[in-house]
Amino acid sequence: MLQDSHLAFVGSGVMAEAMIKGILNQKLIAPEHILAGGPRKERGLDLGARYAVGHTTSNVEAVADANVVVLSVKPQVLPRVLAELHGKIRPEALVLSIIAGARITNIASGLAHDAIVRAMPNTPAQVGAGMTVWTASARAGTEQKQDARAILAALGEELFVEDENYLDMATALSGTGPAYVFLFMEALVDAGVHLGFSRRIAQILVTQTILGAALFAQQSQKHPAELKNMVTSPGGTSAEALYQLEKGGLRTVLSRAVWAAYQRSRILGGEKVE
Repeated sequence: MLQDSHLAFVGSGVMAEAMIKGILNQKLIAPEHILAGGPRKERGLDLGARYAVGHTTSNVEAVADANVVVLSVKPQVLPRVLAELHGKIRPEALVLSIIAGARITNIASGLAHDAIVRAMPNTPAQVGAGMTVWTASARAGTEQKQDARAILAALGEELFVEDENYLDMATALSGTGPAYVFLFMEALVDAGVHLGFSRRIAQILVTQTILGAALFAQQSQKHPAELKNMVTSPGGTSAEALYQLEKGGLRTVLSRAVWAAYQRSRILGGEKVE
């Protein structure tokens, strides 16, 4: 049971904090059973003050008594962390990695540990509205996968996949996806300012429009093309705007961006990409 588990974070950045917040909101684990590990003491003090969790600057100390270890460091730091923690994690513990591009085999060999779950959450997890795609190694037990599912569900929606290759795809689509949306929002706000709105009002209009459109799409369960056609009258304003977006190659640019993110995820995982 997770309530009796000790949870350690190796890396205490934004996503680690989002997970801590979600776990505590769902009352999955008591704060005194959560330990945040990271190199910056002031960051640990901040998390301790906010969430009443423990903190340490020693990764080895963080994992010593943990039943679940969350790897939440930057991909570039991972090789050093794996060497530092090699053979240090309890044999019965679950390792949950949220590191982009880091493959299960590399983590398992680096840690000398076999029970691994690899997940790709995204930043809306900070408000409990995230999308996480995850998979597990063959040595992760049924109860360990149930624990992983409960932790990830505390961040929003979660989706288990059998094939690890889907994780790099999810990194490019949903993991990086909020950045695409934020860029689109910024561009729309700038367009509103160009029309004559104040930036504050333009941001309110854009944010609510995107939120409402997303909720409408989710609840209607219609194909996006159907929803687009519903608001596009012949010769109307939407038709003219969509014509300009298509003429500008929006679909092609977006597809190339997602593909580039996918390739980058594979490179971070040590693959050679032509």
